[in-house]
Amino acid sequence: MRAWQDEEKKLKDRNSVRKGRSSRHLRTPYDVLEQLLMEGPLQTSVHVCHENGRWMSKLPEKLWDIPLYNLSLPGSHDTMTYCLDKNSAVSGNESKLVEILNKFMPCIVRPIIMKWSITQVLTVTEQLEAGVRYLDFRIAHKANDPSMNLYFVHMVYTTVVVQDILWEVLKWLETHPQEVVILACRNFDGLNKKLHCHLIACIKEIFQCKLCPRNVVPTLRTMWQHGYQVIVSYEEDVEVEKHCELWPAIPYWWGNRTSTHALIQYLERMKRMGRPEKFFVAGINLTENLRYILLHPFGSLKDMTLRSLPCLKIWVRQQYPGAQKECINIIAGDFIGNDDFVRDVIELNTKINPPLDCHSKAAGTNNISFSAL
Repeated sequence: MRAWQDEEKKLKDRNSVRKGRSSRHLRTPYDVLEQLLMEGPLQTSVHVCHENGRWMSKLPEKLWDIPLYNLSLPGSHDTMTYCLDKNSAVSGNESKLVEILNKFMPCIVRPIIMKWSITQVLTVTEQLEAGVRYLDFRIAHKANDPSMNLYFVHMVYTTVVVQDILWEVLKWLETHPQEVVILACRNFDGLNKKLHCHLIACIKEIFQCKLCPRNVVPTLRTMWQHGYQVIVSYEEDVEVEKHCELWPAIPYWWGNRTSTHALIQYLERMKRMGRPEKFFVAGINLTENLRYILLHPFGSLKDMTLRSLPCLKIWVRQQYPGAQKECINIIAGDFIGNDDFVRDVIELNTKINPPLDCHSKAAGTNNISFSAL
């Protein structure tokens, strides 16, 4: 337990430095109150398994001709919340009540907002190195901001701009030439046509020939042969139609549940209804509501998530990738550096036993069988 606490302390110190404020130098009553409210009773370690940084390149050849939407891929929910700006305005998507309370009682409301908004603590590079291959980008433009700067958002805006993170992803991909990343661009709070054009132009400029067109069947063999490493899902149909490099919005199974049991029931019900034909996400992230927050005044989304992991781990390990009705594809979660979530999702691919003729164009999509682990 002592070792876990030491690792957690190191992580907190590192994040404090990133945000330009060390926990050893609390200068104002606001900082002191924020420190008290943000600290929760549950401590755990966060570790990055660097062996997962090149897991796609290490998959057996029998899986190279199976479309990525029939493989099991780890994802992070609300990828960019590790760098939320505690001093930013509340997103325009939030309720007026939250905005009013934050305006008149910021020293109380803002720490509460922060501890229920942060879903990740690893940077985007650390998440990729940990094995995450689906990044959930909630993109927004700040109200009354005359610039073209775009940010990520979850209740509040991030300290970093979207363009810088896209360059960071590219830098990682250049050192991992056989890994493929899915960027799910969503939300688009405050984006008009001009800003959409700006964002898409940035995506094209940064990734260039690494972008996989949506008319390609994205198997690993095909991606490697053409040098494709990025699939961009864009949640704006009008823009998707204009650009062959953009893929349609990827469905996300969001349970919107506060209990693990209810979330698993929801996911099982969605499976019985049948999986989408191509990419889709099963979200194993719990979601708080006002009643839950009031009943857990000293809790946080992190506490809520970590307590659910043992049960969710069992559910994840029972899943199968593939094209059949009840198969899964992307599984996304919060605080992905905790527990063995990423490893468990990757290892689901060992259950796939493709037919011998999977090298043919039609193979692997309708006749995948499963073998026990």
